[in-house]
This record gives sequence, structure tokens and C-alpha cells, in this order.
Amino acid sequence: MAEQRVHHRTTTVRGHRIAYREAGPADAPVILLLHGFPTSSHMFRDLIPLLADRYRLVAPDHLGFGRSATPSAQEVDYSFAELAEITAEFTERLGLHRFAVYVQDYGAPIGLRLALAHPDRITAIVTQNGNAYLEGLGAEAWEPVLALIADRNPDTEEPVRAIRSLDGIRWQYETGVPAEYRSLLSPDAWHHDAALMAREGQDLIQLDLIADYGANFALYPAFQEFFRTRQVPLLAVWGRYDEIFVPAGAEAFRRDLPDAEIHLLPTGHFALETHAPEIAALIDDFLTRSVRA
Repeated sequence: MAEQRVHHRTTTVRGHRIAYREAGPADAPVILLLHGFPTSSHMFRDLIPLLADRYRLVAPDHLGFGRSATPSAQEVDYSFAELAEITAEFTERLGLHRFAVYVQDYGAPIGLRLALAHPDRITAIVTQNGNAYLEGLGAEAWEPVLALIADRNPDTEEPVRAIRSLDGIRWQYETGVPAEYRSLLSPDAWHHDAALMAREGQDLIQLDLIADYGANFALYPAFQEFFRTRQVPLLAVWGRYDEIFVPAGAEAFRRDLPDAEIHLLPTGHFALETHAPEIAALIDDFLTRSVRA
């Protein structure tokens, strides 16, 4: 039972404090858990204990998120390239040389950039509403973001600011979740995220990252080429009713990875909030066959 306890630790990367959760045997297969916007490693709080008897799980908070340092946007280049490089150095500091990567939302371009830079480190990919194809973008949800990417100015910034408000964050948790699962959503989750998003400096940090998201679109062909050439084992566990990254993004993986395993779950963007036990079981079965064996 001791191995299932979750530790909350910190390390230093490029002079910045990086907070992370860790659990599981030190010699077990490693899963690197990369969270999305607007949350942190907090999103994995239910998943980690379900797998920690068989895997070593490591979940960092990206710079600017969670309990990690939040230097101002004047001090740091908040871009996905920078976050990916920090993540790579984080894995090196912890001695993580081979690992499966679990990606969601922002975690996807960060994890896939890491895979491009260090392909031999990646044993498998689990993507939970973590996109790599243009058809995965929900048109209505992405309209204000695409406008900001195309032309950043005060008029295009203002609608995007609403995304990190309490109401905007709650929308991400609740939208698409069927009534039968709504009572499984903990309001603590969006209040936790909103409190962290309300800290001083977050406005420019998050605007810089959202404005930089177009750089990820430019890398989609490279991500897809990585899939084709490496044929990395991939499991997609996707909220079927997510309006941000829609199911077409999950199905698209089979275009480059014919053996990809796709599961569309009856929930929304933050599938772990309602389906953590189901996702844990799918991950264990998938990794047992593709990695542990």
C-alpha cells in the first residue's frame, strides 16, 4: 500500500521551481503525465492512485501553472517550445530515460514536441483529448482563439480572457457531460483552477501561450510524420462530447497509426473527472500489451 501514496515534490529547472506529483515503485515502467489548460497535475489526482501499484507516475505542473513557479511574461518566453524544453530537462533531472507519455490539451503539443526531440525516450502515447490534427478543433470553441492567433490586438484578446474566468473554466468542465455523470463533477476542480488562474501575472502568461498555439498547428505535419515513421503504440481515450477537441481528432490518429486504439467515452473535455477508473483500466491493459510485455 505504501507504493500507492502520492508524493508532492519540487525540483529546479533553468532556475525555476517545478512542482510535481509522483507515485509508484522506482523501478516500474514510467508514465509521464502532462496536463492541459487551465489546470495542473491536480487533474491526475484520481488517476495516479489507480495505477501506482504497477507504474511509476510523474506529473509535473508546467511553468506558470499549478504550484510551479510563475515568473512574469516579461521574464520568460511563454511558448510551447519553451515549455517542451523545460519538460525535457525535467525528465533528465529525474532520470526518466524511457517513458510512456499521457497528454491532454496543452500537454499534447508539449509531449509531442518532446517526442520529436527525443523519439527514443517514448515507449507509448496515451492521448486524452490531446490533439494533433486540424479536424480535431471544435469550430465554435476555437473561433476566438484562431482570431487571436491571426491578429493579436486588444479586440481579439478580450474574448480570450474569458476562457480563464471562473465561468469560462467551469464551462470546460461541464460542457458535453451527460446528466447521468454531472454529479461526478467536483466543483472543487474548477474553483481550484480559477483561483490559480486569477493570480497576478496570469493574464499575460496565458495570452502569450494561447497566441502561440498557432506554432503547434505548424508542427502538426511533423507530429504526423513521427507517428508514421515510428509507429509508436497509441491509445486515445477521448471525451466523445468534448467541444474543444472533437472526436474527429481522435479518429484521425488511425490515418498515421493503423493500430491506434481509440475509445470515445460518454463525457466531455476533462474525462478523468467522470471516468478515471475506466481510463485507468484501459491504460493498464494497453501498456501491459504494448510496453510491459
